[in-house]
Amino acid sequence: MVYKTFDEIIAKLQGHAKKSRMAVAAANDDHTLGAVKQAVEAGLVEPVLVGDKKEIEKVLAEIGLEVPEKDIYDEPDLAEAAKKAVALINEGKADFLMKGKVDSGIYLKAVVNKETGLGKGGVMSHFTAFECPNAYHKLIVPVDGGMVTYPTLEQKKAIIQNTVDTMLALGYDCPKVGVLACKEKLDPKMPETVDGDELKKMNQRGEITNCIVEGPISFDCATDKEIAAFKGFESPCAGDCDILVAPNIHAGNFLGKMLTGFCHAKMGGFIVGAKCPVIMTSRGSTSEEKFLSMCLAAVASMNEK
Repeated sequence: MVYKTFDEIIAKLQGHAKKSRMAVAAANDDHTLGAVKQAVEAGLVEPVLVGDKKEIEKVLAEIGLEVPEKDIYDEPDLAEAAKKAVALINEGKADFLMKGKVDSGIYLKAVVNKETGLGKGGVMSHFTAFECPNAYHKLIVPVDGGMVTYPTLEQKKAIIQNTVDTMLALGYDCPKVGVLACKEKLDPKMPETVDGDELKKMNQRGEITNCIVEGPISFDCATDKEIAAFKGFESPCAGDCDILVAPNIHAGNFLGKMLTGFCHAKMGGFIVGAKCPVIMTSRGSTSEEKFLSMCLAAVASMNEK
């Protein structure tokens, strides 16, 4: 299976008989609850809200959303709200986590806590899918533009496997991975090409599974079959990559912002490599981005079980 649009993700989610439960940390936020309302009214998720109860109920009344009393937890302190939301995941009372009106540092501290958090002992990375209808023929996932700053070879391996495992949970069969560099040939003077070549070999040796890894590969060969053919670059991934592995967080971040800014792409994403999807949109994120992140996380959480 390959998704071309977020609408296909939403349709898949609506086909599930049971809804995923989403714990929202510091849920007393009108933008976040507006996205929650959209997801609830579409029949996609069941919210579990943690935060300042009076403020949460005020916003719920303003937007016309009803949430059962038992699913609202009063934790006005932001750090405690984040801890409680994480605890609900560990207690099996929610399936994935959503960031509300809380600083990212406070939120992540609760997520990565070695004793009470959601870590699994490995690398956590950021997964973001983009729909670029006028630029690419299917959803594209550039990684990692949000978590790992300057990944080592082993961290890149973990980022790829995290991303592939998430796409399998979304319903993909064998994602195609392109390890980006500015050229398609190994050059010892360019570490990005060395890593790309080694990651491809790891995949061939069965050390990175359930996907096809190509590297090094330029962005144009990874996303345009005609250019790849013109350059004589032959690969199953040529012009058809699902995942693009950036050399560092800056390149991944630039790529994501270029897709939204220049291509007007829709986007949604979350942290992967944890016990469940962990949504960490910024305070400036649109309601649409938060909604699409919820949809992706809900599907992934259902199929990870």
